[in-house]
Amino acid sequence: MVRSGGDYQVDIGDFDAEKVFYGKVGAIDAVVSCAGDARFLSLADMEQDQFMVGLQQKVMGQVNLVLAGMGIIAANGSFTLTSGVLDRDPTRMGSNAAAANGALAGFVQSAAIEMPRGVSVNVVSPGMLEVSEPRYGAWFVGQKPVRSEDVRLAYAKSVEGARTGQVAIVA
Repeated sequence: MVRSGGDYQVDIGDFDAEKVFYGKVGAIDAVVSCAGDARFLSLADMEQDQFMVGLQQKVMGQVNLVLAGMGIIAANGSFTLTSGVLDRDPTRMGSNAAAANGALAGFVQSAAIEMPRGVSVNVVSPGMLEVSEPRYGAWFVGQKPVRSEDVRLAYAKSVEGARTGQVAIVA
């Protein structure tokens, strides 16, 4: 998945591209990833290759940001990944995203005990943002939208705080 904005672009589904990305960026104190696709289809219509999109992009893309960046990130630096609400409050057509979100939670909890040089690793797991409600609200029936400011604070706490191996739920 490559987007067109920012100073650098990287396909987070490609581990080698992530290593090249870190080589271009150089010394870094923190990585925050809000990237990763998942497929929203009914389970009955989901094929294995469609389900693999969430596992390859949302899970392994973000996991690989950690794996490729562990040797370059500064001592006491931080990795912050992003999941979402669907592993704890499911919705129809959300099984791919739910599986990816749950995998990311398990990864950061376990990886935290092995991170070198005081580096932290966490995941921010917001509900649907208020700004996204007009576009995605029909998929998140009954879920209270969250404020962007609350999500920003969760990212700030992950990057600058002392926690590691945590899932920051923003509800």
